Amino acid sequence: MPVVQKVSGAEPFYDTAGQRHGRRPMLRGTVGIGVLTGLIVPSLFAANSTFSLSTADTSLVVSAGPNAPSVLSLATPGGATWRSRAPQSLIERAQVNGTWHPLSWKLTSTNHNSKNASFIYECAQPHVRLNWQWEARAPVGPIEHRITIENLESTPVAIPLQDSFSFDWSLPPGTGLRHMWIDKGAGKPTAAGTHETAIGDHYAWQGESSTYAEDGPDASREVIPWMLVESARGANPGWYIGVEFSGRTRLALKREAFSLSGSMGLNPSPGPFLTWVPPGGSFTTPTVFLGAFAGGSEAAGNILRRWVTRALLNPATMANPSYPLLVENSWGEGMGINEQKARAMIADTAGLGLEMFHLDAGWFRGVGDWYTNPQKFPHGLAAIADEAHRSGLKFGLWVDWTQAGTDSESGALNVHDPKIRDWLTRDVSPEWKPEDFKGVTLDIGDPPGRAWCARELDRLVSENHLDMLEHDGYLVAKGCARDDHPHASCAGPGLGPAPFLESSCSTDVSYHAVRSYYDLYEGLRRNHAGLLLEACNDGGRMVDFGTAAHTDYASITDSYDPLSNRRAFYDASHVLPPAMLECYVEKYPARSLANFVYALRSGMMGWCTIMQDSTTWTAEQHETARRAFETYKTRLRPLIRDGDLYHISPRPDGVHWDAVEYFAPERGEGVVFAFRGSSSEPSHRFWLKGLQPEREYELRFEDHPSSNQRARGSELMSSGLVVSLPQAASSELVFINARE
Repeated sequence: MPVVQKVSGAEPFYDTAGQRHGRRPMLRGTVGIGVLTGLIVPSLFAANSTFSLSTADTSLVVSAGPNAPSVLSLATPGGATWRSRAPQSLIERAQVNGTWHPLSWKLTSTNHNSKNASFIYECAQPHVRLNWQWEARAPVGPIEHRITIENLESTPVAIPLQDSFSFDWSLPPGTGLRHMWIDKGAGKPTAAGTHETAIGDHYAWQGESSTYAEDGPDASREVIPWMLVESARGANPGWYIGVEFSGRTRLALKREAFSLSGSMGLNPSPGPFLTWVPPGGSFTTPTVFLGAFAGGSEAAGNILRRWVTRALLNPATMANPSYPLLVENSWGEGMGINEQKARAMIADTAGLGLEMFHLDAGWFRGVGDWYTNPQKFPHGLAAIADEAHRSGLKFGLWVDWTQAGTDSESGALNVHDPKIRDWLTRDVSPEWKPEDFKGVTLDIGDPPGRAWCARELDRLVSENHLDMLEHDGYLVAKGCARDDHPHASCAGPGLGPAPFLESSCSTDVSYHAVRSYYDLYEGLRRNHAGLLLEACNDGGRMVDFGTAAHTDYASITDSYDPLSNRRAFYDASHVLPPAMLECYVEKYPARSLANFVYALRSGMMGWCTIMQDSTTWTAEQHETARRAFETYKTRLRPLIRDGDLYHISPRPDGVHWDAVEYFAPERGEGVVFAFRGSSSEPSHRFWLKGLQPEREYELRFEDHPSSNQRARGSELMSSGLVVSLPQAASSELVFINARE
């Protein structure tokens, strides 16, 4: 949750005894960094060996000190440099057999080149080894950092909290800075969504993210685990950082006089935090990425999105030129879906030129009983999948696969089965009943439960001939009442209410569960080539970089009206590739064809899923939608995949005009998505970005070709593009093509 508040200094250490042996600990190394033209104190680093890593956008200088490593500087090549005030802080003690021991770290070796730096530190008693590592995985974008702790003892070692990364940049006098962060879309996009705030003296902020963003007031909403700081002067140089993890994480930022400090990694609250490393085992902190830029937040966004596409998204998926797909989802029929309706929707989906039929909730026997309901689908789901395939469509399926219910048929997860009960996050009363598609969450961090999930996921994909698997609901636990699972003990007061059960062990619960979630989905990809994976989590509640690395696309909000879709897209597209950002397009009370197309286009700027029963559309709507979908596949999708993205208006409010621009400079092609809200303003001017000033461009208006024109890039960027629409709640596509 983002809050402006005082940030405490170093995390306290707690004498909390861990229980049980088999636990992978979570550690967090802290790293210091500094800003703009601040000077390094020579005595801090004089005896250290320094090394440089770089990409086309980011240059990093690190140092291997005798007792702790350091990040000395961060820069954009040829641009501003941010310099550190302090070395890294490694964890200071660990627990063995119930007793805390101080850790004395000694540098033992270094390994480095222009793309990697690895510094090894060891402590003799207890015997643990730490690998402090940076890696430039792609030729562009940020550089990644992680810390691995190995337990070389013959007994478990408990570790207190350590941030994945921390920094303390030196600020020259009078440095004006801005801070940017993004809310998750969650149940409904917040009123602000994209936050840009001046960083004055005594500024303090923290943002939290977890495996499931709960509903709440805007002031307490979860953030996408990322933040950006830029100078308010000149070319707006700055830096950004993000966490590649879907568990309970926190980012913090603080300014005092000439210092800008902060940290990120696993969330220390509620504490005290503890995690365990088994003998011979290891623990790796959530990976963070750190990047520098010039040219403001829009330039930073284009750098980061290219990097996420190259370094995190599935290469096999990106190799498919039909990604992102056009999809019809059966939730337009809700839980009333059945075989007859599904077959009718498949036929209509194929006729519209869509590419996948997605069967949502309502097909199964019961919660936790993920087998086909024979009353609704007497011929089984494989027959439905085969019909979709014969129609030229892929077939996808909704499953909330970690939820247990009360069905007692063979194969069901029954909360009252003693074996299964031990896998769950909590016990329930004998009278307990599940909701329509939610039950009690299985703790997939527990090995027996994870093994069941691996078998069940493989069965679901194979038996039902799936091309896509969607996961929904509260999939990855962030709280658990068990004391015999691999996470730290949750014993003691303060266990929060179901289903989330927040307590001192919650961060460790989510750490183990998220690692298992990643392992399970990596296994699915290995065993089922070409399988697509969607992250839903009740829409926008687990949108993060770890999810991006382990699924192919994500629902970005659980509200599907045109304004909510555009708001959620505006926010998330600052940091994540548009191709993976899914908007569900719900039934909209269109008063005209222009209103109908407005609703479609509000969900077509990234991955588009139609969440309606299209068989109810009129013949005119069918033909209009078919043309819109053909335009998406032939002209919009290549730009969504490969173009730079610019937010050329304020965030949508439903009243004023709003727009986004795609432009692919190597092809000289682009498009403007323009939307008129409810205002009486019939025309609006948008200032384009990313064009070549001296080049001439042809502008073609999809709906109003009489407005077609030619203009130089300099004119379009300085004087703007005027779009006119006679009707409120309508839209236009303006295609941009460079003249030879």
